[in-house]
Amino acid sequence: MEASSAPAPSRGEMAPKKGAPSDRARSERRLGWLLSAPAVLAILLVTAYPIGYAIVLSVQNVDLRFPEDGGFVGIDNYVSVLTSSLWWTDFANTVGLTIVSVAIELVIGMAIALFMYRAAFGRGVIRTSVLIPYGIVTVVAAFSWFFAFDPASGFVNNLIGTPDKAWFGDKYSAYFVVILAEVWKTTPFIALLLLAGLVTIDDGLYEAARVDGASAWQRFWKITLPLMKPAILVALLFRTLDAFRIFDSVFIMTRGAQETETLSILGYNQLIGRLNLGLGSAVSVLIFVCVLAIAFIYVKGFGVRMAEGRPGS
Repeated sequence: MEASSAPAPSRGEMAPKKGAPSDRARSERRLGWLLSAPAVLAILLVTAYPIGYAIVLSVQNVDLRFPEDGGFVGIDNYVSVLTSSLWWTDFANTVGLTIVSVAIELVIGMAIALFMYRAAFGRGVIRTSVLIPYGIVTVVAAFSWFFAFDPASGFVNNLIGTPDKAWFGDKYSAYFVVILAEVWKTTPFIALLLLAGLVTIDDGLYEAARVDGASAWQRFWKITLPLMKPAILVALLFRTLDAFRIFDSVFIMTRGAQETETLSILGYNQLIGRLNLGLGSAVSVLIFVCVLAIAFIYVKGFGVRMAEGRPGS
């Protein structure tokens, strides 16, 4: 019996090229694209088309009160918006509302998430009870807080002994009620997302830290917060984008009076109130750009590897 004289394949021929996907990986990737294609097409239809149409309107002079004056105006609508003091006042109002409400919601939401995670009994009842405010429609919640603080029909003034206090007659007191309503309604949402991050942390890390003599604060600061970075990012990202587009609460409580107008109300007033589709679309596109910028800053600022779901280096 003779030994085969054929040359043995070299190591480079036997091993797949480094970085090249295998046939199975390519097949799974192709299947993934096919499965997600209907959802991607639906998203393009309901989001990409309105965004594209708003961009088209924003470079035209489209005022339904004066239809004969229409035409292409380039970036004139953007220049008009960005050189208006009203835009920057509303921008400051929106940013202030967003920062204050999201910061309060993150602190309270973390406390609620830790309480729900550590609850020894009745976890289901506690979690259900905490989520009740988030299940209420925003408009209904805004009306409830408005009537509670309204001097004519509310009970808050009598409760705290200020029967003549007009909460919605001043910018900052009106914002206080708006932020209170936002925090009450959406803190459960943040708490739920943070709780999802808490349950992924291995309890063995806490046991090892206790053995090493770490205090409760050290365990929270050195273990809980770093490992919850992706969950915190998701909670802050979703909530910040939502808060930046705030409309319902402010519109119902003040309708933008007392200098409480936000960017969304500014766009509404241009589009619906003044029927100026060109300027209103320019405002909407600028809000969209701000939202994209917020998302970019959060992802880059936190340094989280979203695809791997863990903190980055």
